[in-house]
Amino acid sequence: MAVGQNKTEIGILKEIAELLNEGTEIRNVLPEVLKKLLNIIGLETGWIFLIDKDGDFQLAAKAELPPALSLDQYAPMCSGDCWCVDRFNDGRLNKATNIFECKRIEDAIHHKTGETNGLTHHATVPLRAGDEKFGVLNVGSPYKTHFKAEELALLEAVAFQIGTAIKRIRLTQQEQELALAAERNRLARDLHDSVNQLLFSLSLTARAGAEMTDIPNIKDTFSYIQDLAQKAQGEMRALIWQLRPFGLENGLVCALAGYAEMIGLSLETEVKGVSSLPGKVEEALWRIGQEALANCKKHSQASSVILQLENSKEEIRMTIKDDGCGFVFDPEKAIPSLGLKSMKGRTEALGGKFVLDTSLGKGTEISVSLPV
Repeated sequence: MAVGQNKTEIGILKEIAELLNEGTEIRNVLPEVLKKLLNIIGLETGWIFLIDKDGDFQLAAKAELPPALSLDQYAPMCSGDCWCVDRFNDGRLNKATNIFECKRIEDAIHHKTGETNGLTHHATVPLRAGDEKFGVLNVGSPYKTHFKAEELALLEAVAFQIGTAIKRIRLTQQEQELALAAERNRLARDLHDSVNQLLFSLSLTARAGAEMTDIPNIKDTFSYIQDLAQKAQGEMRALIWQLRPFGLENGLVCALAGYAEMIGLSLETEVKGVSSLPGKVEEALWRIGQEALANCKKHSQASSVILQLENSKEEIRMTIKDDGCGFVFDPEKAIPSLGLKSMKGRTEALGGKFVLDTSLGKGTEISVSLPV
């Protein structure tokens, strides 16, 4: 390899490394890195598949895909099988390699679904860090049918950088989640040991004061203070549950049933096909379920609430519906309450779908679907 070429490759790796080091969110950094890579090495088209341990893939980044691969919001890239993903999943893809023909392009040509803009081949590189593999990087250009050994070596070096960055970002996110959970647990303990105990003492003191006097006004005042203290205790217990979900270790349904019982709701559960859930998904459904049940208690005037949980290979769906008063809601307008907005935000943050169905006098139904 010539000295000038070596300097050029070092410069490319340096630019990619600088961009990766700035990234804190995988979904934001990968499109930028792909765009930068294609620009500085003179290729036109590229895409990145992230692949999980079950072999399921998602299109995490793409650049200048031809019309045949961009149909219906990139539907041809989001389903079906292809040679690069198959090779990754069966262990044959361990280094940068030429793919002689792109199966997705071949299918598009066969079915005449759109223009391919001369793209027929691409190079495929596994994204890895040590023994961990995260997906594949594919790059190509119109009418380019082969990649030289030095081109593949450069792509492999970049892919190692990307894989290492993915691992770093995921480890950082896990550390942040653990730190947040630890802080919630600490705050829950502090509230239970201090504020909750003070409210309990206040309730007992007010009760004793009411029993020690025969003066009606003073007795009523002490009774009122006792009622306030007991209501505040109830609110405090609900807050502690939200911070530290006791019972979640026994499963989502048990935790939500326990929460419903604590706030005085009659809950009927219907479960179909539910198994263990990813931590983020279970946590999100727990928080959404809490908020929905709290709304039922505070606003719906419902006599019964139904919780339905259904798990399939692709998604889990949770539905909470009541027979309460409902309210006027226009789906074309913004969601009216902060609690409902919070539920919708949690759902969409995990790539899910949130549906609210309600009308005055007809009850309310909230449906949340999350990919698993």
